[in-house]
Amino acid sequence: MAGRPERAGVTNASINTGRRQRLDAQRNVLSILEAAKTTFADSGVDVPARTITDLAGVGVGTLYRHFPRRSDLILAVIEREIDDCIEAAHELTARMEPRDALVAWVSRFAEFVRTKHGLANALHSGDPAYTGLADTLLDRLEPVLDSLLERVPLNVRNRDTVSARDVLTTIALMCQPVPGETSSFNERMTKIFLEGLLASG
Repeated sequence: MAGRPERAGVTNASINTGRRQRLDAQRNVLSILEAAKTTFADSGVDVPARTITDLAGVGVGTLYRHFPRRSDLILAVIEREIDDCIEAAHELTARMEPRDALVAWVSRFAEFVRTKHGLANALHSGDPAYTGLADTLLDRLEPVLDSLLERVPLNVRNRDTVSARDVLTTIALMCQPVPGETSSFNERMTKIFLEGLLASG
């Protein structure tokens, strides 16, 4: 019985070439996102494109092909880090005592916020691309933190008066740059807040 004829213009070689191109594109995107995360932390979200592409090992054209606007790149980095924060909660819960897992996760979240230099200005720039970003972040991370808080006693009269959203918002505010202070100041303030929130023991 004769084999099935190949579709016009489609060969095994062209299929393999297309697959390799897709894999290369995926690797490029991951490299760009990782490089952007690093350079945003070092130099802010307005870092030159060339700085990102040099670290990623790709051309500037590749960056703009995947992320035509800076807001596209910033949003992709944030989305990926939100995913990482969610995954971190599962991992920490599996291997740590409840209180330790909560403290470690809050530290992870604080680092995420603290290393986005210039993001606040971007959010208030009027660019519609950022509309709802803060709410999206809180909506996705609120149930994660809530599950961690439910497992530890809090130093409050009524647990219902303290929401995970309140805690996330407070920590985010504490992570904003303070003139004349380094990031260690923000870390200390976050630690004091968390120690006050958690019941002793």
